[in-house]
Amino acid sequence: MAAYEPQVIVVGGGPVGLMAAYRLNAFGIPCTVVEAAPEVAEDLRASTFHPPTLDMLGEYGLDRPLIEQGLICPSWQVRQHETHERAVFDLSVLSGATDHPYRLQCEQYRLSRLLVEELRGAPFVDLRLGTRLERLEQDEDGVRAHVRQGDTESVITGRFLIGADGVRSTVRDQVGLALQGTTYPETTILSITPFPFEAHLPGLSNVNYVWSGQGTFSLLRLRGFWRCSLYPDQGESVEQATRPEAIERKLQAIVPTGVPYEVHKVHPYRVHMRIVDDYRRGRVVLAGDAAHVNSPSGGMGMNGGVHDAFNLTAALKDIWGGADIGLLDRYTRQRRPVAEQEILTQAHRNRTRMQERDPARRREILAELQRIAADPQAAKAYVLSSSMIEGLRKAKTIA
Repeated sequence: MAAYEPQVIVVGGGPVGLMAAYRLNAFGIPCTVVEAAPEVAEDLRASTFHPPTLDMLGEYGLDRPLIEQGLICPSWQVRQHETHERAVFDLSVLSGATDHPYRLQCEQYRLSRLLVEELRGAPFVDLRLGTRLERLEQDEDGVRAHVRQGDTESVITGRFLIGADGVRSTVRDQVGLALQGTTYPETTILSITPFPFEAHLPGLSNVNYVWSGQGTFSLLRLRGFWRCSLYPDQGESVEQATRPEAIERKLQAIVPTGVPYEVHKVHPYRVHMRIVDDYRRGRVVLAGDAAHVNSPSGGMGMNGGVHDAFNLTAALKDIWGGADIGLLDRYTRQRRPVAEQEILTQAHRNRTRMQERDPARRREILAELQRIAADPQAAKAYVLSSSMIEGLRKAKTIA
């Protein structure tokens, strides 16, 4: 029988893997974190923290430093650009259901950096940045992870392994699981600019999903800049759409300035709606994008991954205390339906709504959203779902 270290191996040093390690350390459970990148990248990934995620972080005082670095968003909206008509959803209706009745606009790498600093001195965490998982093996007693750091190969063993290594997960491939679903036909072009849209577009929120002419775009505000999600025009290739002159044309169509926009970054990406059949293979368990990926519309992907980490580490805590390993199956039963029915479905619905091109249908959708926003009871039910609170409530009812 192979000997295994009494620890959990965490593969992936993004917010999901690091949050899992933070929780394991808080429970006194040893873990080793393996992350291929040598440091936390300042990249253009998720930027929205939903109320229940902030509540979870608040259990450890991690919400405060994020709030200090971010921008509170008390409402979000769907707009018609030419007329400035809008449906505005006020998150203050969530008071009593959460300690954070708002969205926080803050880059996800800020949470990762915060967690890395916390984990560097953590007594139960071995943090190995710049270390890549090559392959893994498991049996009924534990997992062996073959890793490489530079030219050095080594083997890490543990009782369990968490695969939080993202959409291109090596862990997922190694255990023979596959993301099933679809890739959307359109390409999103993320552009970053410090231009003050809020001074030019009346009633703008910090989070805005906008119909415009025969297209769509979104504007998400962070401290010091706006994230603009743009799309290729009809007949325009992705290569053409990402050229500086094309980005300039698209931004000028939002607010004509007569002078060039200052654009800091441009990043095109494809959007997926995919999920694995089971989050667990023996002693290997997936979390975050390794298990499910969705349209970023609504900002639920990274949040769902953090929720995975909290649920999974709670199960591991019980197992460490003597509960049966079969408790990990409850993790799949609770988290997979939420990802499929709440996160993926809502994100798909949000994406489909904003891809609508028929003016009459847009007016119908906007009128319905305005009706919901104006009805206190309907508005609260709507934002309980869009803020991910309802999904977490449903998960708790699953044994």
